[in-house]
Amino acid sequence: MTELRRTLARQRYLLDHTVASMTRRRARNLGLLLVYAAMVFLLASVLFYSSALKHEAALLLAEAPDIVVQRMVAGRHALISGQHAQTLRGIRGVRAAEGRLWGYHYDPAVRANYTLLVPPGAGIEPGTAVIGPALARARGAESGDVLGFRGHDGTLRPFQIAAVLPQESALASADLFLVAESDFRALFGIPDGQYTDLALQIPNPREERTVAEKVREALPDSRPILRDEMLRTYDAVFDWRSALVLLPLSGTLLAFAILAWEKASGLSADERREIGILKAIGWETGDVLAMKLWEGGLLSLLAFLFGTAAAYWHVFGLSAPLLAPVMQGWSVLYPDFRLTPAIDATQLLALFFLTVLPYLAATLVPVWRAAVTDPDEVMR
Repeated sequence: MTELRRTLARQRYLLDHTVASMTRRRARNLGLLLVYAAMVFLLASVLFYSSALKHEAALLLAEAPDIVVQRMVAGRHALISGQHAQTLRGIRGVRAAEGRLWGYHYDPAVRANYTLLVPPGAGIEPGTAVIGPALARARGAESGDVLGFRGHDGTLRPFQIAAVLPQESALASADLFLVAESDFRALFGIPDGQYTDLALQIPNPREERTVAEKVREALPDSRPILRDEMLRTYDAVFDWRSALVLLPLSGTLLAFAILAWEKASGLSADERREIGILKAIGWETGDVLAMKLWEGGLLSLLAFLFGTAAAYWHVFGLSAPLLAPVMQGWSVLYPDFRLTPAIDATQLLALFFLTVLPYLAATLVPVWRAAVTDPDEVMR
């Protein structure tokens, strides 16, 4: 017990001496801390935002069909007959097969594409529409207003806005334009009995891949897409966009790495003199290393905490204004929403080891070389 108290007292003394030493070089340490924290902020922001978007995508796809069946013509997505739905209902393991109608419409007024969709179960009266919050904001529209679009035949078709979807659903509904089936078919010229794709419900998740193989056998010109494949696609897209964000910042990260290595590995004359004096008055090599370890640990830990906290506020408090244009993917109609934090210990540990340990390693090597050198030679 006495030995433990002695060790704690020794470490407390070393910490006090380290803080005093850092205070004497406050300008140097403050500059390094700001640059260090900025690097952590950039990396953590990309990590937090990408993880949160993946989490939101997983929540959205939880309500998606188990399998989506598309018809392919010359390698491109084409309309599929409703009669195929009846064929797929006969496959063992398929509970339901329903046709879906959705597509895109370009609006020259705001130079943006809208996603037109016929919601399941209808519920929308012909001649009316329910629109997403970003679309409403872009057109300055609200309930009761009328928006007109030219159809495939050039005819102007008016839609009275029945409602605007809530802001909470903006991630999924930012550019949605929900209409009745008859209006959708008239606008795009799609005949009755034809659909954009088919949605299958599979009660047993373990049978999904087996059902997909049976779908290919029953409809050779079709492409079944599993919900898990959609989720993996979203993950790959967000990972690719994260790399796209980090690529222009690679120069900044490299500059920091060079700065940190130069500051950590190149001891100044004052630092060498201080180490020599400490060795001359009886400090052991282990004490000198411990003192510098405290110094590097305090600096890197503060930078990690400040950078991580700033990234958290940037992503989940401000909705990541620096990353949203690249990561979200909308060209014009950006959704305005707050992400739900989706951070786990593994991400924080990876960020910690990536940003803190290299700096500590770069700090200890030159200090050890100076600490094992004769004090008189070090001071000279």
